[in-house]
Amino acid sequence: MKIYDIIIIILFIATLITVFWYLLGSSPTLEQGLLILILTFLFTIYGSQRSQDARLRSLESSFFRLAEDFKEHIEHKK
Repeated sequence: MKIYDIIIIILFIATLITVFWYLLGSSPTLEQGLLILILTFLFTIYGSQRSQDARLRSLESSFFRLAEDFKEHIEHKK
């Protein structure tokens, strides 16, 4: 498991604890609980975006190799 996944799990658990603590009273404010929830969502979105970037780079390199193969094929036909 990556450190990124561990951070998300910890933030999610902290969000749940804060929400339950808020419901039971004598706790942090609702805004503090929402802040932790927002941080969890931001980390999730960031990780999702990073994985999409990696896939896009892989796809780009595949297309570049395909273009080079076509160029070699055309040069070979001449």
